[in-house]
Amino acid sequence: MSDLVTTARQGTVLVVTINNPPVNALSPGVPEGIAAAVRAAASDDSVHAVVVIGAGRTFIAGADIREFGRIVSGEAPPLNLNEILTEIENAPKPVIMALHGTALGGGLETAMSGHYRVAVPSAKVGQPEVKLGLIPGAGGTQRLPRLAGVETAMRMCAFGEPVSAAEALASGIVDRLIEGDLLTGAVAFANEHPPVRRTRDLTAKLLDPAAAESLRTLFQDSCRTKLKGQAAPLAALESIAATARLDFDAGITNEARLFSECLFGTQSKALIHVFFGERAVGRIPGLPKEVQPLPLRRAAVVGAGTMGGGIAMCFANAGVPVVLKETTQGALDLGLASIRRNYENSVKRGRLTAEAAGQRLELIKPVLHYDGFEEADIVVEAVFEELALKKHVFSDLDAVVREGAILATNTSTLDIDEIASVTNRPEWVIGTHFFSPANVMRLLEVVRGKATSPAVIATAMELAKTLKKVGVLSGNAFGFIGNRMFGPYRHEAIRLVEEGASVEQVDRALTDWGMAMGPLAVGDLAGVDVAWRVRQEAIRLGIPHIEAASFEDELFARGRYGQKSGAGWYLYDDQRKPSPDPEVERLVREYAACQAIPQRSFTHSEILERTLFALINEGARLLEEGIALRPVDIDIVYVNGYGFPAWRGGPMHYAETLGLQRVADRMRALYDEFGPFWKPAALLEHSARSGRWSQ
Repeated sequence: MSDLVTTARQGTVLVVTINNPPVNALSPGVPEGIAAAVRAAASDDSVHAVVVIGAGRTFIAGADIREFGRIVSGEAPPLNLNEILTEIENAPKPVIMALHGTALGGGLETAMSGHYRVAVPSAKVGQPEVKLGLIPGAGGTQRLPRLAGVETAMRMCAFGEPVSAAEALASGIVDRLIEGDLLTGAVAFANEHPPVRRTRDLTAKLLDPAAAESLRTLFQDSCRTKLKGQAAPLAALESIAATARLDFDAGITNEARLFSECLFGTQSKALIHVFFGERAVGRIPGLPKEVQPLPLRRAAVVGAGTMGGGIAMCFANAGVPVVLKETTQGALDLGLASIRRNYENSVKRGRLTAEAAGQRLELIKPVLHYDGFEEADIVVEAVFEELALKKHVFSDLDAVVREGAILATNTSTLDIDEIASVTNRPEWVIGTHFFSPANVMRLLEVVRGKATSPAVIATAMELAKTLKKVGVLSGNAFGFIGNRMFGPYRHEAIRLVEEGASVEQVDRALTDWGMAMGPLAVGDLAGVDVAWRVRQEAIRLGIPHIEAASFEDELFARGRYGQKSGAGWYLYDDQRKPSPDPEVERLVREYAACQAIPQRSFTHSEILERTLFALINEGARLLEEGIALRPVDIDIVYVNGYGFPAWRGGPMHYAETLGLQRVADRMRALYDEFGPFWKPAALLEHSARSGRWSQ
C-alpha cells in the first residue's frame, strides 16, 4: 500500500483507509491502492470482509479534475477506473463502503462498486459531473439506476445535485445509516457476514425500453429549459436509458463513448476552465505573502434599499452581526420588511428553518444614526449611485468609524479614489461591488484604489469567501471590469435595433446562444434611467466609444424606465412579465429615419458577432490597461455576474475557442465598415498570432 491508501485489521475485517487530503480525491494511486487492498484480502484466509473508509472529513469527494485536462492534452493516458472498479466489484468477499462527508462523482462510483454501503446521517452522495460538462464515466450511469431506479438516476445525473444520506437510504443507494462512530458501525455490519452482492447483477429496478424512453423524454424537456444548450445532461440521460436495452458490459462501453465525447468537447473544457478559474482569481499577483487578512467580526451598512438590505443579509447569513442605517424610519421599515420577506420565502421553500431565519434577523440591528458604527470592522456604503452623495457619506464615516476599520463603497461605476479623497485614510478605502440581488448573486467585484493597502485588499478578497461569493479584483476605472465591458456590448445591441433588427430578435439571439437575459431586457431590469445616467457620466469623463446620442435617450425622455415603470424596451404586466411593444418599433424606425441610419435585416449569427466581439475587444483593452489582472478574471466576472453561459467559459475563453485570429480579422472588417469603435485592441492583435491571450 502507498501512503494514499493504508490498511489495518479489526478482527477478521480488513479496514482500508483512503488518506489523500484534503478531500480524498481519486488521484493516481488512490483507486489502484483500494483495488490492491481488496485483492490482498481475497487471498488472505484470515480476512472475511473489507471495509473501505475515508480519513479526514470525507469519503471521496470526486475525481482529481486536473487529470481530465492532462488526458485531453495528451499528457496522461485515459483513465482505467472502470477496470479497477470492476475488480473491486468482482471480489469474492464482501466489500462495505463506509461513507461520511461526501461521496461525489467518482467517489460515488467507487462506493457503488462495493457490495454494500453504510453512511452517517450527515453524509451526501451525488453524481455532479454535468457541472463540468461531463457524465459519470466509471459506471455511474449503469450502477446508479440498478440501485436507485432509473428516475432517481436520471434526476441525479442530469442535474448533478447531491442527495442526503436519508434520501440515499430510501432509494437504495445506501443500505444502512450508522449512528455514532462510522468505522465501528461499518465493522459491525461486516461482522453480520452479508453475502457478496454485485451491483451489476441487480436488475429489478430497471425499466423496459418504452418506459425508459418516456422518462428520458420527460427529463430532456426539463433539461432543455433549465440547462439550455448543455450537452452533458442529455448524454447522461441517453446513457441511463440504455440500461433498458443493453447488458451491463455493453452499457459501460456506451457510457465510455459518451463520456469521451463530452470530455473532448468544448463545453467540458469551458466548465473546467471556470472551475479552476474561480480558484485562480483569489490569488493576487504582487500581493506580499506575509500580508494576512484582517479579522471582520462586526459590520455596518449604510443604506437599507435593495442593495443595502441584501448586503446586510449577506453578513447575517455568514454569522456576522451588522448594523443597518437609513435616514428615515419609513425607509428603514421598508428595508427591514423586504429582508423579512426574503427570509420568509426561504423558509417556505425549505432552504432555511424558521429558527435559523430568526437567528439571522437578530444579527441585523436597524439604526437611524451612526450608533454602533464605531464597533464595526468594515462599513459598506450602499446609497444611491451618485458621486456627491457617496462622498458626503464617506466624509461622515471618516469622522465616526474607528481607525483600522475598512470603508467600502458598493459603487458599480464611480471613481474609488474620488470617493476616498474626502477621507483622511484613503489606504483603508476599497470598492466592494455587490451584484443584485446581493444575497443571491455569487460575484463580488473588489476594486482597489491607488492608495488601498495590501492588507485591505487581502481582507476584501477574504470577505468574499466568508460571504460564500467569488471575489475578483479590479483596478479603478469607470465601470471596473463588468460594467466597463457591458457598455460596448449594449451599445452594439442598441445599434443593431437602430439599424433594423427588432428588440426581441436581438435579445432572443443572445438568450438562444446561452445568455441568461438579452442585453435590452437587462436594461429594463436595471432601469433605463440608470443606464442613461451611467452613459451621461461616461460622456462627461470622456470614456472612449460612448456615443453622444442613442435611441435609448428617447425611452428615457418618455419616462419608459423599464420594469419599474411598466414600459421600457418592452411592455410589462403587473407580474413584470414582458411583451413586445409595437410603439417601440415605431419610435425606433422614426429615430433611424431622422438620423439617416440605413435599415437592413440581420441573422442571429450577425447579432452574436457584433455584440460578443464588442465584449471581447473591451476585455482585451482592460487587460492592456491592467484593470483586469488576467483573462480568467474577466471570464469569472461574466459567468458569475452577467449571466454568461459557464459552458462557454466566459468571453475571453470563448474568443480562444473561436480562434483569436478569426476574431481579430473580423474586427478589422467591421472597423473598415463602421469606423473607430471596431479598432481591434492591441492585445488582441498581438495575441492572435499565438491563438492564446498574452499575459
